[in-house]
Amino acid sequence: MHNKLIRIVKQIVLIDSDEEKIFLNVFSPMILKKGDFLLKVGEVNNKLGFLVEGLVRYFVYKNNEESTLEFSKEGEFIAEYQSFLNQTESIQAIQAIEDTTLLVTDYDGLQTIYNQTKNGNLIGRIVIEYRFGHLMRQLLSIYMHSPEERYLHFLKTFPDLVQRVPQYYIASYVGVKPESLSRIRKRLTDQIS
Repeated sequence: MHNKLIRIVKQIVLIDSDEEKIFLNVFSPMILKKGDFLLKVGEVNNKLGFLVEGLVRYFVYKNNEESTLEFSKEGEFIAEYQSFLNQTESIQAIQAIEDTTLLVTDYDGLQTIYNQTKNGNLIGRIVIEYRFGHLMRQLLSIYMHSPEERYLHFLKTFPDLVQRVPQYYIASYVGVKPESLSRIRKRLTDQIS
């Protein structure tokens, strides 16, 4: 299980065997069943996770409805970073869409990586930059694109998730009701035919 984490870290920067042991020591296995939460709104995010298998979504409540912000899949790090870094209550939730296997560490574990590995800070920076870029693209899409364009963006960004994510979560991500997403999908299918 840890070998997937080490492989991803080594794609970012080379680490030696002693540094590998640090990662092995600070990350512990965690299982989420479909529908379980890694984080609920109002909780302090005290876990940084690495997705070994499975799929999660980040969402917020908007007008008493869930609004999906993004999806994360195998090989990605997950956390509500603002809550994690500042140890403040989260306004987001992170929920498993499928049975999910994670490796998790806490804030102190992350500090251990930063302080006891040669390139720990670089690894952290690259992971955060990746997450920031992804979130900025999603935010800009909300303001700049029509729902149809956002759906096409979803298909382009997450082609491997189309069959794994329930349509109502995709609709929430796109910013429409499920019925509207069905109409968008039909329109796009008709254009191809």
